[in-house]
Amino acid sequence: MKLAKPRVFVTRPIPGPGITMLKKKGYRVEIQPKEINISKTALIKAVKQYDAIITLLTNRIDKDVMNSATPQLKVISNYAVGYDNIDIETAKKKSIIIANTPCKEVSEAVAEHTFALILALSRRIVEADAFMRANKYHGWDANLMIGRSLNTLTLGVIGLGNIGKMVVHMAVKGMGMNVLYTDRKRDMTFEKEYGARFCTQEKLLKTANVISLHVPLCPSTRHLINKKTLRLMKHDALLINTARGPVVDETAILHALYAKKLGGYALDVLECEPHIDCNPNDRYEFKELKNVVMTPHIASASATARDAMSTIAAESIIAVFQGKTPIHKVV
Repeated sequence: MKLAKPRVFVTRPIPGPGITMLKKKGYRVEIQPKEINISKTALIKAVKQYDAIITLLTNRIDKDVMNSATPQLKVISNYAVGYDNIDIETAKKKSIIIANTPCKEVSEAVAEHTFALILALSRRIVEADAFMRANKYHGWDANLMIGRSLNTLTLGVIGLGNIGKMVVHMAVKGMGMNVLYTDRKRDMTFEKEYGARFCTQEKLLKTANVISLHVPLCPSTRHLINKKTLRLMKHDALLINTARGPVVDETAILHALYAKKLGGYALDVLECEPHIDCNPNDRYEFKELKNVVMTPHIASASATARDAMSTIAAESIIAVFQGKTPIHKVV
């Protein structure tokens, strides 16, 4: 008897060649057509019916969803580098393979976006653009929109993974910045190549002029930047977050910005995403501050990165049904 081809469910339309790759293998691919986040009820239904699922980081595959999965479900391929949206421990218990999509292309895209935010904040690009659009420019002024030259500043990188390393490369080789970093382990070879200095997180926060976050979201990194750690930072320091929103306590950051105890904040991720404000009833708003630059979680949104992610997501599923281990297997 001829075995039926695997059924693959995609929680939301994704760009890139991945879907075509699966269809060429004869897999039966079904995609939720709506450009909205799929409901928990629909996810529970999906894990009961399909052999493989491609999820996005906005899909909460929690314990309830994972426990609803039948033995038919063999693999969840997460179209993201992070996988804090998935209950990994329950996946292990149910022998469901979890894969993600880290790759050089994504690291490069996020690093580029991080540096774009650093430049936008340090040279007041967004503020200047709004100034021009409001027809406030009436001629050259030596005191207008004075920013800071990056080659006079020290960059502090918290988390020296692939993205953190690329940010340091751009900072040192492109802008001549001094670099401090902190990570779970020291990288002497990297230090030698880039002149970066390993230090404690406390020293980094006290010393750096620009602080860029590149850590995964886990219990130890949740609210890594908080009321206490913000007090350690220079009052004119610039903070950049392209990691995960809950790595920072946004309420504490807002209070610091309004009190002028933080020089600026640039973010691509939000603590209460997609809501810009965790507490809409208070008087503090990122949108009201000129020294805040916001982008809508697009750090990895280059065509090259999206194609690579799509390819890897499909390859992981194909590998499982060929009896192989996905290259980017999480568990």
